[in-house]
Amino acid sequence: MIVTGLDRLARDPAMLAGRRYGVLAHAAAATSSPPRSIVEALTTAAGAPLRLFSPEHGFWAVEQDMIASEHERDPFFGVETVSLYGSSEASLQPSADAFAGLDLLLIDLQDIGNRVYTYAATAVWTAQAAIAAGVEVWLLDRPNPLGGEQVEGNLRREGYESFVSAFRLPMRHGLTLGELLRLEGKRRRWDDAGLRVVELLGWQREPPPAAGPGWRWRTPSPNLPTLGGAIVFPGSVLIEATEISEGRGTTRPFELIGSPGLPGAELARAMNDRGIPGVVYLPVRFRPQFQKHARNVCDGVEIVVTDAAVFPSYRAGVELVRAIHQIAPAALEWRRAPYEFVSDRHAIDLLTGGDEFRTRLEGGGDIDAWIASWRADEEEFVAESESVLLYGERHPAPVSPWASAAR
Repeated sequence: MIVTGLDRLARDPAMLAGRRYGVLAHAAAATSSPPRSIVEALTTAAGAPLRLFSPEHGFWAVEQDMIASEHERDPFFGVETVSLYGSSEASLQPSADAFAGLDLLLIDLQDIGNRVYTYAATAVWTAQAAIAAGVEVWLLDRPNPLGGEQVEGNLRREGYESFVSAFRLPMRHGLTLGELLRLEGKRRRWDDAGLRVVELLGWQREPPPAAGPGWRWRTPSPNLPTLGGAIVFPGSVLIEATEISEGRGTTRPFELIGSPGLPGAELARAMNDRGIPGVVYLPVRFRPQFQKHARNVCDGVEIVVTDAAVFPSYRAGVELVRAIHQIAPAALEWRRAPYEFVSDRHAIDLLTGGDEFRTRLEGGGDIDAWIASWRADEEEFVAESESVLLYGERHPAPVSPWASAAR
């Protein structure tokens, strides 16, 4: 039985006795049995929070990606809400006065276990600001839905920091959000007394999908309605950096990839010929209702994961972009609009943590050599993060789980 950090806190309200607390969370932060919003559960247990802080998409996950949320009073709970995703890069980090009157900040965000999902950056930056303001931080931990064993991908290089690559992590880091905060706290030399992780119970570095009794998937952001979308996200997110649709505006974001005229059947064959474990690619047609190619029929592929425990999702995304470049190079246009407040670097470079992939793809360079270099980065990260693990050691040794491909 998985017991989340929030479940533990809600069952022991004495932990919050006398505390003037705020909450950084979203609607996916709910107790397990019975399911209740974090605000409702804690108000019942210990009185209402003094302030809510919301990540990108807002507390209720109403806004699409890169849409600003404004400060407001929550319409259901009547609590003041401070948005940590506004119209400028400065809005991503709270000022010291945002914590006025608080002595404790609770953080409960369902992360999805990869470097580019923005909730981890919001959690770390807000925790750092709170600790600097003399406010204690408790992270209410949740499972990593990608599991806790596999580590996959290159470490982000210096010079490519952004909201989608805020920390020096591999694409799939295998940490819970609590472990990630412990790692960044160690790197940033936070006062150990400033951060507490209310640990999960009943979860021990499970293979993906990291589901189990007492834990259920709840939509953390508008375009991740399913656990399947979270599993393919570390690779499919690379399509955000192109003018090809990543399935936003459909009921299967990140699982449907395409654009008008893209040769979907040929692309599916090329991807299946690569022999990527744990996945099959099917030709598909779909019509997004908004964002890229809105209301136009797109041809492409559906990503069907057959075994998430062996599926190398980041590598698969790299191979998908490479296959599109080989089959339909004219269709592979890089995103031209600013990406998460950044306009001076390519979105694909921010997502892959450097320019190696893009420059090698464009110049006919050795992409396989870049992929092979991930192994050293993975091993470096495993060694660095060993001291912050809360839920057992990684086993087996985390390496890129797919060593070769037919091309």
